[in-house]
Amino acid sequence: MGTKAIYPQTIRNVTIIGDPDETTRVARLIRRRSGQPGSGTRTTVDWTTGRVEHAIRITALTSHAPIADLERSIRVADGVIAVMNAAANPTPHLETMFRVADDYQVARLCLINGLAHPAADFDRCVRAIADTRGAVPLTLQIPLGAHPTFEGVLDLLPLWALEPLAAELYGSQWELAQRWYANLVKTVMEQAPSDPNASPAPCDIPLDQLNHRIRYLTRIGDVVPVLCCATPTSDDIATLLDTIARYLPSPMDVCQPEHALDY
Repeated sequence: MGTKAIYPQTIRNVTIIGDPDETTRVARLIRRRSGQPGSGTRTTVDWTTGRVEHAIRITALTSHAPIADLERSIRVADGVIAVMNAAANPTPHLETMFRVADDYQVARLCLINGLAHPAADFDRCVRAIADTRGAVPLTLQIPLGAHPTFEGVLDLLPLWALEPLAAELYGSQWELAQRWYANLVKTVMEQAPSDPNASPAPCDIPLDQLNHRIRYLTRIGDVVPVLCCATPTSDDIATLLDTIARYLPSPMDVCQPEHALDY
């Protein structure tokens, strides 16, 4: 059997950072998806997004790892996933890791867990990202309700392709989704304007154009895409893998081709 070709543009070398329980859970879900059970800190997932197959190579580190190991893993990564618990205050160690990623100009995205917990505070997590220098939080998903009426997670980007149906389906939550989506579009257009005199309505901007801008802004470190995990028992990791493939850079994007195959 021949060796499968891997193109550097389709590789994503990613380090997961956060508190031990959070990173362990996410790493376990990714290993399960890859068919590689075990407790190791590294795994590779073959994942197809937009009809392009990607090799997503994951290293999971907790905030208990030595600072030198954390800094090295963040420095050689093409992107970082920061896992936050919505029911807990961000730790100084996690904030330090965010700043290390910013110092080395490493693209970041954030996954917020624990939204079904009574003490969950989604807005606090978003503010914590905003308070860390270097990037603007870009919420791609929002929680529907809060404990005890938490109903799940809403994907903002696909909504306007199904606007009439979505408005009926989400009822009273639709107004909230509209506000968040308008803010998302405003942030993206302000950060990378193509025409300063153009002010298109949020629903008039093609999804492909938004995705392209989000990828560009994420790659240069101007925004941090924010995702939500529905419930502690959810094993749906597809949205996270899609987001990694779609928005985080390849080794070629960050001028680290030497790390493409030996991450």
